[in-house]
Amino acid sequence: MSRMMRLMVSLFLLALLAGCQTIGGWFDGDDEALGPAELVDFEERVEFEERWTVKAGDGRDERMGAMRPFHVDGELWVGDHDGEITVVTADNGRMIRRFETDLAISGGPAVYGDLVLVGSFDGGLLALDRSTGAERWRARLSSELLSYPVMHDGIIVARCIDGRTFGFDPADGTRLWVYDRSIPLLTLRGNSDPLARAGRVYLGYDDGAVVSVEVSDGGLSWEQRVSVPEGRSELERLADIDGPMAVVGSELYVVTYAGRMASLAVESGRILWVKDLASYSGLSLQRTQLAAVDSDDGLWMIDRRNGSTLWSDDRLARRGLSRPVFVGDYLVVVDAEGYLHAFDRESGAMVGRRKATRDRPATAPVVVGDTLYLLEDSGRLSAWSLRS
Repeated sequence: MSRMMRLMVSLFLLALLAGCQTIGGWFDGDDEALGPAELVDFEERVEFEERWTVKAGDGRDERMGAMRPFHVDGELWVGDHDGEITVVTADNGRMIRRFETDLAISGGPAVYGDLVLVGSFDGGLLALDRSTGAERWRARLSSELLSYPVMHDGIIVARCIDGRTFGFDPADGTRLWVYDRSIPLLTLRGNSDPLARAGRVYLGYDDGAVVSVEVSDGGLSWEQRVSVPEGRSELERLADIDGPMAVVGSELYVVTYAGRMASLAVESGRILWVKDLASYSGLSLQRTQLAAVDSDDGLWMIDRRNGSTLWSDDRLARRGLSRPVFVGDYLVVVDAEGYLHAFDRESGAMVGRRKATRDRPATAPVVVGDTLYLLEDSGRLSAWSLRS
């Protein structure tokens, strides 16, 4: 049994005792029998260079909110579990401002124009003035928000953990529509962010389905099941889509925890190809390449045109890898111990490594240009670049 499955079994039993419906904390712990893979020697061709570091709030707590640096107009916006929002310049980490909210932030902040949007663990959506931090409006949701709200075609879209997705007027927070879809009894703790494109929003659900919803009115365009939950227990039937999806051209790419990566036609949801690959962290896309980490922390590079494997690497097995990200000619992951690992994106060769964080990373690195931004659970934020 893998490290992931052992942890999930334990948490499942705890969830039954506590009446919970979600499983969290899969970035923690080691397999009792194997433990994380030992770091291997290799020929280093590139170095990770720290550009700056700053304390950006108190980070996240055991509730595991969706927190990552949000980049906009040369600024990085970071929230913490106590409701503080910190804004720093992306090039040098200089503090610009701090806002205090009365929310226990579970998702965000996300910045669109002059609005700052944050979700809370108690089911609130708060809009702040970007310049002053003053509250513009507040709306009630049906449950906690564990993904980032998005704004598209003049409508704010917020996806809740109970399966409901809401559309709001950004001017005053008036609810415009709600799309409601049931979710399984037991799920992984988290949601993929709504993915908006060309008047539609694409939502990945906990039963392995993707739906396309009209942003204007919340109407369903299509629904496609990527993975079919199978097994005798709720635990065995986990099929969540919790990580980022991607759209390019006329195709949507998605990967599920139940073991399927797929390409879908954005207009109809028709499946174009499928590949056997299980992941809870989602995927990254650049040009013709898709990158993902599987449930055993194997790293995969996939040709997005047909689903064929370009290369794979299992030398970081059981190290709690983040979703891989593209940085120039390289693919980068960070592990649970805070090591950054770089791979040549064409050959798959391991080319760089650096111990980058003091505490556990809170999220996958955020890439802007040639810079990686790392947020730790403690709230420490750092910027990194790669050089030959």
